Amino acid sequence: MNAGVRTALTVLAVAAAYYATAQVGLVLALVRGQVTPLWLPTGISLAALLLAGGRMWPGIALGAFCVNIGLGPNLLSVLLITAGNTLAPFVAYLLLRRVGFRIELDRLRDALALVFVGAFGGMAVSATMGVTSLKVAGALPWSEYPAAWSVWWTGDAMGVLVFAPLLLTLRHSWRIQRRRVAEAVLLLTATIGLTMFVTSTQLRLLFLVFPLLIWAALRFQHAGAAPCALIVSTIAVLTASDGYFAPNASVLTTMIVLQLFNGSIALTGLLLSAITSERNEARRAIEHACEQLADTVARYQGKDVRTSLGRVVPPT
Repeated sequence: MNAGVRTALTVLAVAAAYYATAQVGLVLALVRGQVTPLWLPTGISLAALLLAGGRMWPGIALGAFCVNIGLGPNLLSVLLITAGNTLAPFVAYLLLRRVGFRIELDRLRDALALVFVGAFGGMAVSATMGVTSLKVAGALPWSEYPAAWSVWWTGDAMGVLVFAPLLLTLRHSWRIQRRRVAEAVLLLTATIGLTMFVTSTQLRLLFLVFPLLIWAALRFQHAGAAPCALIVSTIAVLTASDGYFAPNASVLTTMIVLQLFNGSIALTGLLLSAITSERNEARRAIEHACEQLADTVARYQGKDVRTSLGRVVPPT
């Protein structure tokens, strides 16, 4: 298979993944049936660009167009929204490359760059273009513009924070040692059960999920923290759309509470995983340096012994 065919198939795979995850996001929509607090395709888009390069943008554009063509309200709005959905991750990709971002996410600076450059900064492009196009088309009154923009922006940003780390570290997840597989399964099961409980009750026990996230980050780094963050955020959004997360509250109030919680979950997992990875790498570097020093000392000690033996004066 030549490089051109391989690239075309990858582009189509990105478009299909975009479309499939978009259907999940639309189920969670809180504004006009298409503005959702968790838009997973942005995570797929940015991860695809970071892993395969800027040539993946046609797949993003194709997936975004297929999703939005059925939502309307007219062709011009669809094209503008598609352009925004394509441009936002591409701008984030270029900015991340500019600051020296590494996809291993093994440094604190990489985690901070993904948060502030990739998520918060880049996704403002799609939110602004998308909500403005709805307003120009007459599908959204000015009074709903701030709420719609906040939902759109935070939804795209959460997609990056929650889903992109999972995709970027997925290729390393298989390295989990066999003796820790049972621990990983227990962790994911506990995360699902506890999150479903605390988000569907009025006991305000949301803080109970953080120890599990800390456990995942310290023991498995991104390979554990990223799936846990995705699980918690998805369940939180589902309960919010059903009215359990912030009962008797407006859409804007619900969004503020929900996204503060989701943002705290994503940031805790991302930053703590990066710090732990950085610490582990520093420890490995120190251990390697100590081994090299020990080998050097042993080598020089052996050399000194041989030199001393060679200088022994024979008896007269």
